[in-house]
Amino acid sequence: MSFKGISAIVTGGASGLGLAVTKKLLVGGGRVVVCDISKSPAFDEIAEDCIYSQVDVTSESDAIRAIGLAKKQFHTLNALVNCAGMGQVSKIFNVKRNQPHSLDMFEKSLRVNATGTFNMIRLAAMTMKENDPDKDNLRGVIINTASVAAFEGQTGQVAYAASKAAVVGMTLPLARELSDQGIRVVTIAPGLFNSRTVLGKEGFREESTEYLSDLQLGISRLGRPEEFADLVLDIICNPFVNGATIRLDGGGRLVYL
Repeated sequence: MSFKGISAIVTGGASGLGLAVTKKLLVGGGRVVVCDISKSPAFDEIAEDCIYSQVDVTSESDAIRAIGLAKKQFHTLNALVNCAGMGQVSKIFNVKRNQPHSLDMFEKSLRVNATGTFNMIRLAAMTMKENDPDKDNLRGVIINTASVAAFEGQTGQVAYAASKAAVVGMTLPLARELSDQGIRVVTIAPGLFNSRTVLGKEGFREESTEYLSDLQLGISRLGRPEEFADLVLDIICNPFVNGATIRLDGGGRLVYL
């Protein structure tokens, strides 16, 4: 799959799912501006045609700077892949401490996962609309990352589920609005993946990983970041995919825990 001539911004692109997308795009000949709050050790192995920009996706100035960098270095912006996000678990109230869910934490989840995604979209679309149209009269594609928690949120996931449901909810309206500009909008809702957002810094205990792996249909393991990246690349290449939220979950469903 060739991405020669394709210029992309990948938020959260220095680790996890985003890093997998970055690597696959580069292998295919694409050029990438990686936007992340910090680098991971794995990112230092990335070679040419890749630029790192320290970005808080909720910051207008950071986003404008990164988009400007893509234009300056690569002369165009064809794809935005929004992988930046945060996971958080907190119940609506803590019985032992007699304490309600932190309002600041709820607002932070929405700010990073929903507002941050929208911030990057609105500014990237302004640049994409200036691209020359291709044979299908398309100028760019925006791919967002939601979660199956948007549909099947678990106990303690009220903030996370709400923030990811917001990403799902904006997908079709954005696709409709940006269709006149030739810009597609697609969202991926990953299930249980072997990534830091899902597993946390330390990962799950072995028995927990085995239990969660068995929730998938016919494939008893967690998703691999490379499989997420493969779907991103397929979406970029397929002009008929638009306005949809695609579940990437191995057929599994999150049961009530």
